[in-house]
Amino acid sequence: MNDKLKQFRTPLVSALLCSLLGLIPAAGLAIVAIPSASPGGVYWQVMVPNDGVSLRVIMPGGSAFEQHYPSGQAPWFASPDGGALPDGAYSYELVISPVVSPQARAKALSSRESGQLVDLPPGSVESGVFRVTGGVVVLPDPTAVEPRAPATKNKTAALPQNKGTMLKDQVIADDLIVQGSACIGLDCVNNESFGFDTIRLKENNTRIKFEDTSTGTGFPTHDWQLTANDSASGGANKFSIEDITSATVPFTITGSAPNNSIFVDSTGRVGLRTSTPVLDLHISTGNTPAARLEQTSAGGFTAQTWDVAGNEANFFVRDVTGGSRLPFRIRPGAPTSSIDINASGNVGIGTASPNLRSEIKAAAAGLPASSGTTPTGILRLSQGVGAGVLDFGFGGAAGAGWLQATNSGALGTNFDLLLNPNGGNVGIGILTPGARLHTTGSVRFAGVANCAAGIVSNANGDLSCLVSSRQFKNVEGDLAPLAALANVMALRPQVGSYKATPDEPEHWLIAEEVAAVDPALVGRRNGEPYTVKTQGIVADLVAVIQAQQRRIEALERAIAKQ
Repeated sequence: MNDKLKQFRTPLVSALLCSLLGLIPAAGLAIVAIPSASPGGVYWQVMVPNDGVSLRVIMPGGSAFEQHYPSGQAPWFASPDGGALPDGAYSYELVISPVVSPQARAKALSSRESGQLVDLPPGSVESGVFRVTGGVVVLPDPTAVEPRAPATKNKTAALPQNKGTMLKDQVIADDLIVQGSACIGLDCVNNESFGFDTIRLKENNTRIKFEDTSTGTGFPTHDWQLTANDSASGGANKFSIEDITSATVPFTITGSAPNNSIFVDSTGRVGLRTSTPVLDLHISTGNTPAARLEQTSAGGFTAQTWDVAGNEANFFVRDVTGGSRLPFRIRPGAPTSSIDINASGNVGIGTASPNLRSEIKAAAAGLPASSGTTPTGILRLSQGVGAGVLDFGFGGAAGAGWLQATNSGALGTNFDLLLNPNGGNVGIGILTPGARLHTTGSVRFAGVANCAAGIVSNANGDLSCLVSSRQFKNVEGDLAPLAALANVMALRPQVGSYKATPDEPEHWLIAEEVAAVDPALVGRRNGEPYTVKTQGIVADLVAVIQAQQRRIEALERAIAKQ
């Protein structure tokens, strides 16, 4: 790299030459970047302080080279394979990031997160062209500007001639009407064949300049120029509109641009590569029409590029900066309102009128709202292949919703949880729940008040505590029969019905009343009596019955001795 740099011309000398010839603004020698060529490529000497430089080069055929160079490292472009660059025209753009303090950057980013647009000190953008001929890089050379050829005598004797080799200027102090074609330029000849041309510019440097001489206050004064092709050796084949006053080129068309590169129809619709735009902006191409949204680092913010594109496979948004990932995709054939956000912010998937913050509606084909005993999936939460999935959908009784967790991803016929809207029954592992809670197999309620380790159903479906082993309990002694009898005698069995099922009679004990007899006989929720501990009641009854049995046996022995 260092050996190659020795071959570059001195940047300051190049800058001075460019300035003298008017190719770079000379005010304060404000040079941004100076290109230099070597046998292997192009190098740019950046002349302003920066926080890094991004380089993009468009090569012949349209392929792009893009790379970012940290501050202090010179941008460099060469053939990717180390060989000679292909012949043709190249265009480049350098984005120079400004130097911004961490405090200013943090303040700006914070404001942007809240939706405000805040400016940072601007950087700069430098663009240009070069050519490769015979494998050799040819930069636009400010010392090799093609000169304007001198005017010569008209060779036709019938026309008036002036003395010397240069024709004198002609001043016409009145309107000039030419009833025919006009050729302007040093290469125009007598008997010029105009064809259908009305005005022709003909020489090696063709320009039309609009020079505004307004001096009145408030009147516009910018000068403009139509320019065909660069004047420097190695320059670009192009047609440009130049703002001479501001030294900018807001509009350029390069040579060999295809038909209808930009087309505006009679209604104002714009076509890109099409002469029949259908909408306000119509992009037409044979391979993935796309638009690029590129935030450069010239504004002081982190560079970020997004692509919005579409083809036969999908419509997508591509995060170019983030490794060209596709965070958003829509496949062809997606139905109407696949994703629909209404005016209140509700999001509908498969529906144009979501009633909740998020609503998913099954399509008519393949995902019916009710499907008898055939399960249909509506929502899947997946951790990845083989990691298990959690499915939600419809199945079982008409309108029932289900939840199922699987590893295979295939829908089964029994579900982890099924909710039946017809009566509100809940089934676990069963399609047609016949009660408020209906399941098969065992059920365990860990930590409930009347069973420290859980409750399961036996073969008959009855619930009982299975864990009664001494190893789970702190045994302090026998229950006193008199205390048990007092509890039993104080209890008040009652009849009634649950409010949810008023037609079904029940026999029961009331938790609040049992708590007043013995707090150890009730379970509590939020500090209040909630459930009667049937195990405690049974223990009291056992103690009372044992005491009564012993008394009966004692009385029987006494009677037998009489």
